[in-house]
Amino acid sequence: MRIFLALSLLALSSLHAAEKAPNIIFILADDLGYGDLGCFGQETLKTPNIDRMASEGMKLTRHYAGSTVCAPSRCVLMTGLHTGHCTVRGNNPVNMKPEDITVAEVLQKAGYTTGCFGKWGIGNPPPRDEPNKQGFDQFYGYVNMFHAHNFYPEFLIRNGEVEKLSNVVAEKWKAGDGAMGGKKEGVGVAEVKNDYAPDLIADDAVKFIETGAKSEKPFFLYFAMNVPHANNEGGRPPLSDGMEVPDYGDFAKKDWANPEKGFASMIRNIDRDVGRVLDKVRELGIGENTFVIFSSDNGPHSEGRHEMEFFDSNGMLRGKKRDLYDGGVRVPTLAWWPGKVEAGSVSDVLSGFQDFLPTAAELAGAESPETTDGISLVPTLSGNPNKQAKHEFLYWEFIEQGGKKGVTDGKWKGIFLNVLKKDRSTFELYDLENDPAEESNVASENPEVAKRLKKLIEQSHTES
Repeated sequence: MRIFLALSLLALSSLHAAEKAPNIIFILADDLGYGDLGCFGQETLKTPNIDRMASEGMKLTRHYAGSTVCAPSRCVLMTGLHTGHCTVRGNNPVNMKPEDITVAEVLQKAGYTTGCFGKWGIGNPPPRDEPNKQGFDQFYGYVNMFHAHNFYPEFLIRNGEVEKLSNVVAEKWKAGDGAMGGKKEGVGVAEVKNDYAPDLIADDAVKFIETGAKSEKPFFLYFAMNVPHANNEGGRPPLSDGMEVPDYGDFAKKDWANPEKGFASMIRNIDRDVGRVLDKVRELGIGENTFVIFSSDNGPHSEGRHEMEFFDSNGMLRGKKRDLYDGGVRVPTLAWWPGKVEAGSVSDVLSGFQDFLPTAAELAGAESPETTDGISLVPTLSGNPNKQAKHEFLYWEFIEQGGKKGVTDGKWKGIFLNVLKKDRSTFELYDLENDPAEESNVASENPEVAKRLKKLIEQSHTES
């Protein structure tokens, strides 16, 4: 159900008294699992900077991505509409519409300088200048999601224009692949590897913070990483390693397969770059007026010859990327804002990517779109959970793998499988309070609950 927002100026003024609206930073990892971070239970891999962010801020333990793959999840994040209402609902050949309103446009209209650095990846294939058309003053990185598979590409995109790098991709990849709606621009595996794109993108993101701190205008940084996603092409036979990194560091000594060393190195680098962002904010003295979120666009993958189970990336949860079980859509999420978000706090409020737009709008004192599927999380973030509006439910639909639809009200989780193949369609029901690992399908024992959730699923879908 779509919710009509009424901005609360009283709540806004109580949250921050600064003359300038707060800077807003959203750091998004790509295919990071609920169990991949130390502060969410990871035991093998170390993430000290992210763990410090958790100790200085808030853990959101029931936060859900917009979808179980990248394009629709990022569309939900940008538009505040769940996948029953937003334009891009899968990795299929569909692009955003000019009339789609993004959080960047909302903040830009409110006087923010806006920058997106990393992987745009919404739609297939999007025009090169789409991020700029959708509200970003600056963009640097990958616009095409398939291009973002390649960590050593021959080029990146800056504000709609090709910017050459010194890598050389093997010739066989340059003809493109006609699958999924046309040529996959920029995919492949480099023969000459000089410029590691994730490092270049992180550098530009930090520079954007430095520039923004000198301006009288607040800034919005969307730092959209493309790690720990795999280079899917690099994992194809006869190649065997899609987890491309410049070096393994201390992991080189481990008795692990190279894709696992690469994955571990990507987690190390994510933690390093989160640390770079927060250290820069601290160094510039803008922490008390900068709100930072860290999350992931969906659950963990088993791609590029990496195996999700190797580091127990989904933790206690069932499923992974492309599943609507919690392992595919429940993501590790942190909020940080010294003096505003209580240090070391934890919230289990049911929340999702659609909440970012209304939350950012309220923090900025901006006019939010009239219609959204999200709610502002300002009361929770400001230590007033008793004033927090609640979701009746969260909804997902996924058009691949026979089609899947899912809904949760916090306690119950209902999932339809094979919805595009009605003769094979099945419904599963899980009691998340007593069975967070979704081990026992209890649909037959709870017919009334199943009926109610099926109705919510039916009501949540509109034609794209």
